[in-house]
Amino acid sequence: MSFQDPAVLHCPFDFADALEFDPSLASLAQRGPVSRIRLPYGEAEAWLVTSFAGVRQVTCDPRFSRAAIVGRDYPRMTPEPIVSPESINVTDPPHVTRLRHVTAQAFTRERVAAMRPAVDKVVAGLLTAMAEAGPPADLVTHLSVPLPHLTICELLAVPEADREQLRDWTMRLLATSPDARQDAADAKARLRKYFAELIPARRSTPGEDLLSAMATAEVPEGEEPLSDDELAVLAVTLILSGNDTATCQISNIAYLLLTRPEERAALAREPERFPGALEELLRFIPFRKGVGIPRIALEDAEIEGTAISAGDYVHVSYLAANRDPAVFPDPHRLDLARPVHPHMTFGWGGHHCLAAPLARAELDSAVTGLLARFPDLRLDVSPDDIRWDTGTIRRFPLSLPVTW
Repeated sequence: MSFQDPAVLHCPFDFADALEFDPSLASLAQRGPVSRIRLPYGEAEAWLVTSFAGVRQVTCDPRFSRAAIVGRDYPRMTPEPIVSPESINVTDPPHVTRLRHVTAQAFTRERVAAMRPAVDKVVAGLLTAMAEAGPPADLVTHLSVPLPHLTICELLAVPEADREQLRDWTMRLLATSPDARQDAADAKARLRKYFAELIPARRSTPGEDLLSAMATAEVPEGEEPLSDDELAVLAVTLILSGNDTATCQISNIAYLLLTRPEERAALAREPERFPGALEELLRFIPFRKGVGIPRIALEDAEIEGTAISAGDYVHVSYLAANRDPAVFPDPHRLDLARPVHPHMTFGWGGHHCLAAPLARAELDSAVTGLLARFPDLRLDVSPDDIRWDTGTIRRFPLSLPVTW
């Protein structure tokens, strides 16, 4: 198909109206489970899969390869590819299995449970500082931005003096402006170099941190340990993850609960319901725009009745899959009592986010701690006056003024 073909839809995916669902994405999903699209950057058109079943198929089927995009000007939303060519996010089995085996050892159930006191301590400190600063306060500045970054830096044992610089590089990497390409590339290289220089010491004198755990992780018999460069790429992936989902979702969840007093009151009466409610909040909130990393079809295939040719790019939308009425009845309604069903906010299949348990721990600690510490918390401005991020692929308020 050519770009002029009317069946190919131009999709900037730049919608950023509070937490409303992108109408262009909703329209695509209503047209059918598979559509042909053109994104702002990249060499070609792509297929976009929006149904839960279709996304599950693509993310679990080895005929659709992420590794095949390496070295290609693949269709995307940012001028500079966010992901590094060596990243775990663009690898296929068996290499991705090797990388995930090492990373998974840093995020076992026991290790994440052991992390929770550290997360709670960071939350308590941030909320105390907010209380001492007095109302009004910006929740983004006091909690949403520092918590995930401080937590992941604490868990990786990044020296305190370096943490603000790492955050600056991370934010530069997420920009969508066309003139940000070189700046983003430089930021990615600096992040990678920074961690590559930390790793030798963590191998020789390991501590209790995640980087040491990955550097000294056991590998299956017959396989080589991960190189310093591979570990540096994994660390960059963790830093990006730490400053993405949790940062956005702390603010987004707080915004939703502060603008929906009935739901907030119900959780205040029954705080034990929060873990289940959190899954519904994660499903419902569109915390990012559009799509992420595509795959390439290695051979002819079929997705939800649509023929895909070998060599075609295939994008999936976790956001649309989370609103699939075949899986989530009345999907555009937030229902905190909805029976828990697996959602795709943390991805699916071989590239499901390994750090999802840590993100859940952060969100649980942040939101429950916030509501318990400030039972009279409320917005200090009209919801219409809140400014939302429009310069990156993320969806979250740039500031969230609150009082109590």
